Amino acid sequence: MLTVSEAEKIILQNALVPETEIIPISAALHRVAATPLRADRDFPPFDRVTMDGIAITFERFKAGQRSFPVFGVAAAGKPCQTLDDLSGCIEVMTGAMLPTGADAVIRYEDISLAEGIATIDEITVNFRQNIHFQGVDRKKDNIVVPAYRQIGPAEIGAAATVGAAEIAVFQLPRVALISTGDELLPVSATPLPHQIRGSNILTIQALLQDKFNIESQIFHFPDDEQLITDTLRQMLPQFDVILLSGAVSEGKFDHIPKVMHTLGVEKLFHKVAQRPGKPFWFGKFQHLKKDKDVGNNQHNVVIFALPGNPVSTFLCACRYVLPFLRKSMGMDALQPHYVVLAEPISFLPELTYYVPSKISYSTDGKLLANPLPGHGSGDLANLVDADGFLELPPNQSTFTAGAVFPFILYRR
Repeated sequence: MLTVSEAEKIILQNALVPETEIIPISAALHRVAATPLRADRDFPPFDRVTMDGIAITFERFKAGQRSFPVFGVAAAGKPCQTLDDLSGCIEVMTGAMLPTGADAVIRYEDISLAEGIATIDEITVNFRQNIHFQGVDRKKDNIVVPAYRQIGPAEIGAAATVGAAEIAVFQLPRVALISTGDELLPVSATPLPHQIRGSNILTIQALLQDKFNIESQIFHFPDDEQLITDTLRQMLPQFDVILLSGAVSEGKFDHIPKVMHTLGVEKLFHKVAQRPGKPFWFGKFQHLKKDKDVGNNQHNVVIFALPGNPVSTFLCACRYVLPFLRKSMGMDALQPHYVVLAEPISFLPELTYYVPSKISYSTDGKLLANPLPGHGSGDLANLVDADGFLELPPNQSTFTAGAVFPFILYRR
């Protein structure tokens, strides 16, 4: 069996090479920028007032003047005014252009206004205070949002500010999610005692949508080797990523490894030294894809065949599929989370052990992981109580409270 790190290395080596597309800004949330967004002008584009109040010439205050006649009002969205008489002031609103001739803004809270005269209280006034100066954030043509950045609310705001009504992003992979097994029924069905409702594929579909806004297609295969073979043969050219759940171990009805061999899918590994999820199978399929611009070119389809137990499927999706998709959409690897084990735990097999765990904070600011081992890889309900998986290494069997380990967080 491969180690976890060996399996991860092989998976990431087979990441997809994404193409780009142009989409409207309203559809860009969670997508990945393919090119940098640059400032179309200085950020901010003018000396911007940051407080409601009055704008004065600082030298007058420094010389001892405290009362200033008001010569006008500058509102946000209006052209720049000029303070022609430096002995006076102009009332200014937050977001307004700083009047020419003024170089300090005093808040309304620090002045009194009566009969057209603004009198400054006994406060300290500094040169250039309460002004957001032109170009201090970014200069024209500076990068505001770098390429390969996943676009969140802050990036949407920056894109809007630079006028990026459309954004170049990496295309999302075409993903098929396939459940297998005669025991599985639709969510709306009433199962007989020997049947269960299918949950794994809906869980993974939600995970991909939550993390990357990927819309996937769902399919189900009964335990029929020929039907699986025929259907997959048709599906392989239509998708970039195919993820199966179940039928991948050593049972009489675990047809997936044999079907993959029949279809000419290259097995890159089968089985990883971990619990849960040991029977994990991974491979790729190469075929010629017709392109109207360049003719035929080679296209790779990546196949994840995950164990069918719910915790195994979910763990493998979080640990391997999500990093694969990040790299396939141009993003850097996430820096791992590390947590402090809140209570001792033991595990004898020489396998990497993934323990569903609840996160809490200690009074000294440490992130604590409280193990929730549950009742095995079929305990889907235990995932609702947990926040992620504690990753415990295979080279020890006793893990003491206070030790630090990697943590796979699946909650936001």
